[in-house]
Amino acid sequence: MTLARSVLKWILLSLPLGVLVGSACALFLGALERATELRFEYPWLLYLLPLGGALIGWIYWSFGQSVEAGNNLIMDEIHEPGGGVPLRMAPLVLIGTIATHLFGGSAGREGTAVQMGGSIASGIARWVPGLKPDDVRNLLMAGIAAGFGGVFGTPVSGMIFAMEVLAIGRMSYAASLPCLVASIVSDQTCTAWGIGHTHYRIVSILPVESGLHLAPLDAWRLFAAALAGVLFGLTSLLFAEMTHGLHAAFKSLIRWPILRPVVGGCLVILLVWIVGTRDYLGLGVTSPDPAAVTIVSCFEPGGAHAFSWFWKVIFTAVTLGSGFKGGEVTPLFFIGAALGNVLAGIFNVPVDLFAGLGFVAVFAGATNTPIACTVMAVELFGGENIVYFAVACQLAYLFSGHSGIYLSQRIGTPKLALKPLEEMQSLRQARANRRGFLRFVGRSGKKNHEKDETHE
Repeated sequence: MTLARSVLKWILLSLPLGVLVGSACALFLGALERATELRFEYPWLLYLLPLGGALIGWIYWSFGQSVEAGNNLIMDEIHEPGGGVPLRMAPLVLIGTIATHLFGGSAGREGTAVQMGGSIASGIARWVPGLKPDDVRNLLMAGIAAGFGGVFGTPVSGMIFAMEVLAIGRMSYAASLPCLVASIVSDQTCTAWGIGHTHYRIVSILPVESGLHLAPLDAWRLFAAALAGVLFGLTSLLFAEMTHGLHAAFKSLIRWPILRPVVGGCLVILLVWIVGTRDYLGLGVTSPDPAAVTIVSCFEPGGAHAFSWFWKVIFTAVTLGSGFKGGEVTPLFFIGAALGNVLAGIFNVPVDLFAGLGFVAVFAGATNTPIACTVMAVELFGGENIVYFAVACQLAYLFSGHSGIYLSQRIGTPKLALKPLEEMQSLRQARANRRGFLRFVGRSGKKNHEKDETHE
């Protein structure tokens, strides 16, 4: 009876959570699509990006300083419960993200959906009497799952992502049922509101007459997938460190928070002039220009330029690092698909398959969630290539090191490392320790060099 009561409790809590978060995702995706259409229809909106940045900066400075940390705030609240996640996080991040995309900032949508999910879950936790701290923790995880599953149309990977993203190498199964229910309900609610998702097609390499259910493992193709996984992981590392580094630089050089996105907006406009294209603005999923580089075009031969992936890294790091709102995941999809497109030509392997590998593997490396990303590949592209996806995601996860886009993520089980790391320290702490060690080495090297000069 205790088990039955527990199951019933979580179903009753997760169902309304999924409906609310799914509806919020539908509103968000609909508004985001319209904002993107307006940006394409009125190209001059790009030149208002600094003004939009000032508006976002003012809104968060005036009303949102307590929710500025975004996804990291939700993670911190799960790890160490405190004052909860303010309900105003949901409307603030919704407004900020729509403004970012309307004026041409390069950002994603996952962060917004996850923050809305966590905010709504925290609100429900405050309204329902008698919930224990562990119940609130599980409900927040279900909010993450609902936001992820609803915004991407991938309910199973949404559940796994919420359980896997909190701590590297350690999954929490206590919230598996509420995460699954909330993610499925959110996805179905979003669909019921008439919101669709982009379909990506990978041509089958499974011979019909073979009777197999998995694509045959070609030795060269598998080796290429492994090597690509290493490069995807290093790209994840580059993206995370560049985004965090620019964010720190903006905070250090520009004390007034309202001015940071203004400067960032000017830099994005300058980048457009330098590159000579607007392909790297916004989500980058599709474009009315058939010659544009998009995520969809990356699944076709010649659909990306040699450095399309790198320019998307720069555009997104400047946008998010300066204080604009949105997620990192859709830009990571773009970066990975574009890099996979280029590598496919180098390795002489199927372009669509390697674009798909990059799509999920760069994401896996940047979020340290290889299992969720492997399952996501199955939900998006089908299951016959799961071995290739698993290899690429796992190697990307390993070679991204102890870095990631979520600094509040904890290190549950360290990856392969030369020296042991403190268990359950955050990536923020690990990054600070790493930088402190490098400064120490630099000072030591300078002292030794001075001694050598004196001796000479």
